[in-house]
Amino acid sequence: GDDVHVYPLTFQEVMQNYDGDIYHGWADYITYGGLPLVWSMRTDQQKIKYLTDLFEKTYISDIVEHNKIEKTEELESLLNVLASAVGSLTNPAKIEATFKSALKSTISRNTIVSYIGYLKDAFIINEANRYDVRGRKYIGSPLKYYYEDLGLRNARLGFRQVEETHLMENAIYNELLTRGYAVDVGVVETRKRNSEGKQEKKKLEIDFVANMGSRRYYIQSAFRILDHEKEVQEKASLNNVDDSFKKIVLVRDVVKTSRDEKGIVTMSVYDFMMDKNSLTNC
Repeated sequence: GDDVHVYPLTFQEVMQNYDGDIYHGWADYITYGGLPLVWSMRTDQQKIKYLTDLFEKTYISDIVEHNKIEKTEELESLLNVLASAVGSLTNPAKIEATFKSALKSTISRNTIVSYIGYLKDAFIINEANRYDVRGRKYIGSPLKYYYEDLGLRNARLGFRQVEETHLMENAIYNELLTRGYAVDVGVVETRKRNSEGKQEKKKLEIDFVANMGSRRYYIQSAFRILDHEKEVQEKASLNNVDDSFKKIVLVRDVVKTSRDEKGIVTMSVYDFMMDKNSLTNC
């Protein structure tokens, strides 16, 4: 049989019936996510209660019951750790160390791996592997985890850690998945001579390598580029990729889509999210 993966609403779908401008719509979207019932509610209090109750009374209880989990405190702590680490590299070994040092827990690495598998099966989180762009191979660890719905992620943390930089990155990742792309985290290894004349290896990260058939896009989530130094920093990894696939920097500011002398496109995240063909048309 075939699996039909139904994702939460995209930003474009939310804006079709949103009573307000695109900027307030974006602020609400990265706060409350894309679960359809959320957008039928009028007040923030209603949305917060719905998402919090849904997480506690439906998702967690179902996962615990289905998988016969006894250590529910560790499961909830893992959800918090992954929610706080959105957009950051991590792995079960790092999470195990966090449990031991900060939570004084003896939970094993194997249990953490199992719990992460349960969360993936429940469509709470997705896993993005690291891909060596030049070596054309996957790197085992560490990797990144993203929440499938931003509202559930924020509800898990009591709506206290709403960092727009990380949420924008998560929103872009989710959007690429809904468009049918296979998405990895890119790694580019460079070699430069230091002040002593010795060669040093450095690994630069590309936020997303999106693949669909013969198409590939390298995408950097930059939030804001305030000066030339920041622009150089955000484009460094893309400038070290020596193939001809499109390279795109997404910013939260309103900017006219442009292309620099090396072919790197800078685009507003609003233009990207509102047009499902934005990558092919840029």
